[in-house]
Amino acid sequence: MAAKRPNILIINPDEMRADTLGHLGNPTGMTPVLDALVEKDAVSFSRAYCQNPVCVPSRCSFFTGLYPHVHGHRTMSYLLHPGEETLFSELKNAGYYVWMNDRNDLYAGEFPGWMESNADEIFYTGKVKSPPPEENLRGGPGSKNFYSHYEGRLGLDENGKNISSDDLVVDAAIDRLLHPVDDRPQCLFLGLMWPHPPYGCEEPYFSAADRERIPPRIRAEECSGKPRMEQLIRQYIAMDQYTEADWNELRGSYLGMCRKVDEQVGRLLKALHDSGTYDNTLILFMSDHGDYTGDYDLVEKSQNCFEDCLTRVPFIVKPPKGDAIDPGICPALTELVDLYATVMDYAGVTPGHTHYGHSLRNMVQDRSSHHRDAVFCEGGRLPEEKHCDEYHIDGPQGTPTDFLYWPKKKAQSDDVAHGRATMMRTERYKYVSRTEEDDELYDLEKDPGERVNRIHDPEYAAVVNEMRGGMLKWLQKTADVVPYQYDSRFTPQMMWEKVKDMVPPEKEAAVREIIAKGATLPAIIRACRG
Repeated sequence: MAAKRPNILIINPDEMRADTLGHLGNPTGMTPVLDALVEKDAVSFSRAYCQNPVCVPSRCSFFTGLYPHVHGHRTMSYLLHPGEETLFSELKNAGYYVWMNDRNDLYAGEFPGWMESNADEIFYTGKVKSPPPEENLRGGPGSKNFYSHYEGRLGLDENGKNISSDDLVVDAAIDRLLHPVDDRPQCLFLGLMWPHPPYGCEEPYFSAADRERIPPRIRAEECSGKPRMEQLIRQYIAMDQYTEADWNELRGSYLGMCRKVDEQVGRLLKALHDSGTYDNTLILFMSDHGDYTGDYDLVEKSQNCFEDCLTRVPFIVKPPKGDAIDPGICPALTELVDLYATVMDYAGVTPGHTHYGHSLRNMVQDRSSHHRDAVFCEGGRLPEEKHCDEYHIDGPQGTPTDFLYWPKKKAQSDDVAHGRATMMRTERYKYVSRTEEDDELYDLEKDPGERVNRIHDPEYAAVVNEMRGGMLKWLQKTADVVPYQYDSRFTPQMMWEKVKDMVPPEKEAAVREIIAKGATLPAIIRACRG
C-alpha cells in the first residue's frame, strides 16, 4: 500500500522580520512556541530571503516557484490570472483538500470563480469590529505620529479580548483540522495580517517586550549612500521628533504582535496534536517580507529597498514523521521561492510547470548540506510604468495627504526613487543594481547593518564586477519559461493540406481524427503506412 501523503499546514504572517525570533537571537524572548518547535521537530533557515519586499509579488513568487519578473508579477496590482498554476491548484488536482482564508493576495479578483477554483474551501472573515486603541495617538498633520503607523495599546471588549481577523482565521483552521471534510490529505493555508502595521496590540502582548532589552536600531545618521526612496519616505513621514524611547515603544508594540502570532501557532499545533495528525503534517512557517520598524528612521516597508530588515524573513520547516530531520538552525542561503519545490517534494506531486525553487528536504535532513551560492530580491518600476501599481498614483488629484500611506505613495511617484532594482546577496556581500540611480554594495562581514554603501570604493571594484556578472547570469537563466504544453505550428486544415496527397482514401477519416488531436507529421506518416 502506498504511503499516505502528508497533511500540509502553511502559516504565513505578513511583514515579520527574521530577527523577531528568539532562536535567531532576539533577546526579548517573544517566540517561545516557534523556538521550541525548532529545537525538537523543525529546521529554521536563518538566512532566508523573500523575492520582493511587498506582499502580492512575494506570494505570487513563492506559491508558483517563479521569480517576480518572469511573468511580470512584481506589483501590488497584478495578481495571478486564470491559466497560471499555483501550489494550491496543483495540490488540489493531485487529490488534496485545499483550505485557505480570503486574505491570500494571490488571485486577480476580476475573474469570477478564479480564486475559488484553486481551493475546495475558502474562509471569508468579513468585517471584524475590534475595540479601537485606548487613545488616539495619531493627532493632526505635523504630529510626530501622523504617519508613524503607531497605535499603541489596543482596547479590550467586555470579555477582556481584542478579536482580530487573524483570530477568526485561526479558529476556522482549527475547526477544519479537528473536523476534516473527508479522508483526503489536507492542505491548509493561513494568510495572516499581523504583524503588519499599524503597530498596535492588546494586553498582555503590548507590554510583553521589555523595552530595555530591544536591540539598538540602525539610525539614518550612521548611514551613507542609501537609496533615494528611503530619503524621500523619511522626509515625508517627518518623524524627526521621535526619541529613542518613542522608537522603542513602537518596536515593542510590533514585537508584541509577533508574540500573539507565536501563540496562534501554538493553538494550531495543539489542534494538530488533538486531532492525531501532528506527526503526519508538513508544517511551514514563513513571512512574505519584513518591516523597517525604526531601522534607518523608517516605518513599514518599501517596494524597491532590500536591507535585511525587509528581505530576511522567518522560514521554518517541520517534516512529517518518518522523514529524516536534523532539527535546529540552518545558516544556508535560501529563498522563499524554494517553498514551492519543498512542498511539492514532500507531497510527492510533480510540478506542472518550470520553476526555480530548490527543495529544502536535503537541508532539513542534514543542515550542513549546501544549497545556494546567492539569493535574489527585486522591486520597483520603469519610469513609464506609473500605470502598473496602485501605489504609484491615485488619479489626477494624487493621494490625499491625510492618508496614512501618503508618504510612501508620494515617494513612489518619483521616477528615480522608484526605479527598478535587483538585489543579489552572497555569503559576504550584498549588491543592488538600480536602473535610475547609483548601485549599492555592502560588505556584510564588516558592515552587517548595511550602513555604508561601498559601490564607489576602489577596494571593492573586483567584487562589484563579480556581482554584476553573477546577476547577469541569473537574469539569463530566469528571464522566462517555456510552457510544458505543446503548441502546434499548423491548424488542422493546414496540416491536412500538407499531407492529403499521401493519405489512402480509406484512411482519410482516421488521419483527420489524429490531426484534430494535434498529431505531428511523423505520427501522420506512420498512420498512413500502418
